[in-house]
Amino acid sequence: MNRIALQMLLGDRAKYLGLIFGIMFATLLISQQTSIFVGILVRTAGQILDVYEADIWVMDPRVKFFEEIEPLPDTAVSRVRGVPGVKWGVPFFRGQVVARSTDGMLQQIMLLGIDDATLTGAPRKMIMGNLDDLRRPDSVIMDRDGFNFIWPDEEMKLGKVIELNDRRAEIVGFCETTPPFVTTPVVYSRYSNAMKYVPPRSKQLSYVLVKASDGQTPEELCKKITAQTGFAAYTWRQWAWKTVGYILARTGIPINFGITIALGFIVGSAIAGQTFYLFVVENLKQYGALKAIGVSNGRILLMVLLQALVVGVIGYSLGIGLAAMFFEFTGKNVPALRGFFLPWEVAAGAFVAIMTIVLLVSVFSVRKVLVVDPAIVFRG
Repeated sequence: MNRIALQMLLGDRAKYLGLIFGIMFATLLISQQTSIFVGILVRTAGQILDVYEADIWVMDPRVKFFEEIEPLPDTAVSRVRGVPGVKWGVPFFRGQVVARSTDGMLQQIMLLGIDDATLTGAPRKMIMGNLDDLRRPDSVIMDRDGFNFIWPDEEMKLGKVIELNDRRAEIVGFCETTPPFVTTPVVYSRYSNAMKYVPPRSKQLSYVLVKASDGQTPEELCKKITAQTGFAAYTWRQWAWKTVGYILARTGIPINFGITIALGFIVGSAIAGQTFYLFVVENLKQYGALKAIGVSNGRILLMVLLQALVVGVIGYSLGIGLAAMFFEFTGKNVPALRGFFLPWEVAAGAFVAIMTIVLLVSVFSVRKVLVVDPAIVFRG
């Protein structure tokens, strides 16, 4: 019976290909849009995830997400260091500044100021130059995508000079970082230099990065820091999720992507459902003949499910393969999509969604078969 079911399916080539196309399109749309959505959320917390040395981020209690800065007093570092269980605490600056160059370039950048002594928070992967060169006077490190964004027709080279707040800054290295939420070049500087590159204010410190002592859990240390200093303290994981949660709650990103993903599901269901239903209707005589020779409704139901399952697996495989190829290509050739990939969780979720479509299509179509009169084979 299974062989007969497959022969019936493959015998109608047009509807067979139409079914596969519908499932493939739904898989591609669902997996691609969901992966981009996940990638955008990762970008919102990208600069938090890049600081791998610190266990805890300390900030003003009014700060709700990473890019919202309420400066701390300069004494915050020493106050945090005085909390029992703190192994070390260092300053970290995050701000926006306009960069200028002699060729007329004018571009807003994200400036990250890291600890002068330890360089905690420095980029993990250097593409050109040496991290220790950041200790030189007026030196900065720029991310590769940022350089290509500002100077798309130039080749990366060390020693390029720009102005930050009318002060000289020499690019001594290029790095690779997690792209920020907004397409903005990322520039690293020592904390003391960063203070020269931004307009003077009474308070400039953005965060205090903390490492917990051995035997001290970061969660418990966060409570100690808050109780003793009055500052907000989160583990890096808590702070990343808090930032992601803010974006989900306060922007239209989840709604827009949710609509697109839902449309993929609906369109895939509609195309596959209509095509499979027509396929079943056009083969009612064959199903009637099978019932006439004694094939039970249960067996016919299994045949229909097998046909739908074959179409679903083939369509899903093609769709998920196209999605993987999309991210493989764009991740290397499109800077705006660098870092986006197809998580296995998304692939698994898309499989569940496609199998749901297959199940719904099967249930919708098989009703016509179960009530067909075997005598239909003897009618004209």
